[in-house]
Amino acid sequence: MVGSFEFGAVPFNPDGWGPPETTTGSTTTTLPLHVPFAPFSRSEKLGRIADWTRNFNNPGARPSSKNSADSVFDFTADDSFPAAVAEAGDDDASFRLVDGKPPPRPKFGPKWRFNQHHRHNQLPQRRDEEVEARKREQEKERARRDRLYLNRNQTNQTRREAAAFKSSVDIQPEWNMLDQIPFSTFSKLSFSVPEPEDLLLCGALEYYDRTYDRTTPKNERRLERFKNRNFFKVTTTDDPVIRRLANEDKATVFATDTILSTLMCAPRSVYSWDIVIQRVGNKLFFDKRDGSQLDLLSVHETSQEPLPEAKEDINSAYSLSVEAAYINQNFSQQVLIRDGKKVAFDEPNPFANEGEEVASVAYRYRRWKLDDDMYLVSRCEVQSAADVNNQRQFLTLNALNEFDTKYTGVDWRQKLETQRGAVLATELKNNANKLAKWTAQALLASADLMKLGYVSRVHPRDHFNHVILAVVGYKPREFAAQINLNTGNMWGIVKSIVDLCMKLNEGKYVLVKDPSKPQVRIYEVPPDAFENDYVEEPLPEEDQVQPPAEDADGTEAVGTANDVEDKEVDGQV
Repeated sequence: MVGSFEFGAVPFNPDGWGPPETTTGSTTTTLPLHVPFAPFSRSEKLGRIADWTRNFNNPGARPSSKNSADSVFDFTADDSFPAAVAEAGDDDASFRLVDGKPPPRPKFGPKWRFNQHHRHNQLPQRRDEEVEARKREQEKERARRDRLYLNRNQTNQTRREAAAFKSSVDIQPEWNMLDQIPFSTFSKLSFSVPEPEDLLLCGALEYYDRTYDRTTPKNERRLERFKNRNFFKVTTTDDPVIRRLANEDKATVFATDTILSTLMCAPRSVYSWDIVIQRVGNKLFFDKRDGSQLDLLSVHETSQEPLPEAKEDINSAYSLSVEAAYINQNFSQQVLIRDGKKVAFDEPNPFANEGEEVASVAYRYRRWKLDDDMYLVSRCEVQSAADVNNQRQFLTLNALNEFDTKYTGVDWRQKLETQRGAVLATELKNNANKLAKWTAQALLASADLMKLGYVSRVHPRDHFNHVILAVVGYKPREFAAQINLNTGNMWGIVKSIVDLCMKLNEGKYVLVKDPSKPQVRIYEVPPDAFENDYVEEPLPEEDQVQPPAEDADGTEAVGTANDVEDKEVDGQV
């Protein structure tokens, strides 16, 4: 049987707070004895009922009874409180009285731990989790930067993804690979050739306008367009002069300066290229395909920063190559004195029709002796002439183009006047192969001076309008030494490839630069390979098929569609 718990009646005090001063006899007998009471007024702050957020430096320590903050709740001084209870207070060490003052602020450590005025107060363990998460993110970011730094210090071939580069020609399954030559073997080659002899000079040259040497970014000149002048990119076997020289047995090997410079500077190339080799009897012809990559100019080829992969992007490798080719052609004609005075040579331009306006260019057909019974003939080009100290000089004209400073890292308009050397050094880093090929072509043509123009876009997103910022002249041999282009090594590469090809049987071959590795491969291809390749050109407007004009009923359009369907069915049958 469980006994009931009885408690005394609680008296009501209608006159104020706490128990009444006078109680009836019935209530006096039911009140508990020796109940302490701490008097207080309404103006006093009662403090906290329970504090669950306090951090105690020494939680095992007992609170001092002399603490002024605890004096309100200290009942030991009460006369009605027995002394035995006061002496037994030591046994209540497990109890902790509420402290009314704020916890102490640490002098060191994170400020947010005891920041009472933070807008978003959170528990300390939540803050610790955020700090750990932030540290993990910083470690990941540091590791990512380290990977990027290591990747940038690698070579060009390992730096860029192989998928970004495609082969310049589709390798067919029926082609037979005969040899594979790494570029590392080219660096050890060396061959010296005697001075060449000129067999024939064709074309006509206009004089160079020296006022362009004073062009600066502050007085830039707008790049003009020369749509009426024709430029010719004729391969070796289509050249009538080379055919005539071959029939006269003037040499054993025939090529053009563009093809020879590609071979000479092959170790500096990154993009893929290909050269068609034809062995006919005891003669060797180096050709290029129609619409070959050799007709364009590479941009940003040896740079550390990759270009956009989308072909339709104005800053993609293909778009920049086409843009650079047009800039180079227009620049080579704008910096001339177009007053009708020309330097004529033995024969006119062999590729121009009568009455056709052609660009200022002269072709020098030159012959080098490679061996006792082996000679090489190449068609070399110069674009301008100049009279210096009553002596005629030949000039080559080429243009470097700036497209976007976020890729190049150097703003030409700010650096060309004060730090021209830094601009050239950046171009030598980003376009080492192109500058080396231009220098090799100037050396092959024995040009006295090579002019380099600095052409930039009017706006980084406008690839149609350009301005000329500066024109600088260099002597080819001095510039070759400056860019570490060794003429002995150049001819050593050509001689090794010629010797290799002369050992092949009669037929057609193609030399392809690997798109992802520093090496070239030689394939044996069928005799009719590349003969069906052509560049699509738009038809004249009168020859184009016009869209049918629809009647009100649309009968003519329907009839035309039916005729097309009938033709398709007949073709299938």
